[in-house]
Amino acid sequence: MGDGNGRGRGKPATYADLVDVPPTKVGEIIEGELVVSPRPASRHTRAASRLGALLDGPFDRGRDGPGGWLILDEPELRFAGSGDALVPDLAGWRRERMPRMPDTPVFSLAPDWVCEVLSPSTRRWDRGPKMRIYARAGVEWLWFIEPLEEGLEIHRLRDGQWGLVSVHLGKGTVHATPFDAVPLELDALWER
Repeated sequence: MGDGNGRGRGKPATYADLVDVPPTKVGEIIEGELVVSPRPASRHTRAASRLGALLDGPFDRGRDGPGGWLILDEPELRFAGSGDALVPDLAGWRRERMPRMPDTPVFSLAPDWVCEVLSPSTRRWDRGPKMRIYARAGVEWLWFIEPLEEGLEIHRLRDGQWGLVSVHLGKGTVHATPFDAVPLELDALWER
């Protein structure tokens, strides 16, 4: 098993290795390495929970918004042809691509949107290998949330490359693509 920093055993990790990850940790296979991270700290969890709640009504359920999305907290993603097993903080699929949620513990269809809440223990994985994997899988939108620095960074995939769309810091109302139909109050993400 890896040591929590991604340094492993010298051979590629397998899905069987995930079985040994204690429930108090988050296990992922990232480009062949078993990466074991601590459960997120409170500000990290709060930002992810608040964002999920803010997007759920207008985009998943269509209340006071356009609907058309299926949004999940911490889904396990395993893309075809890849040995990776990723657990983003949030992910969303357009309903035209996933009309109904399958009854499965693992999703092989790449999401249209992924959000990673950055923490000291996951930052290098989220901004490095996981970003590459999401690009290979064809995820169109990637958000990074920095709860300690109170920032939202939005990237869009075009021609296989990530391009920075916008950065939003601190408080205020933003129209954050692809969920720009409904304003997002940034300070709700940092609220303690």
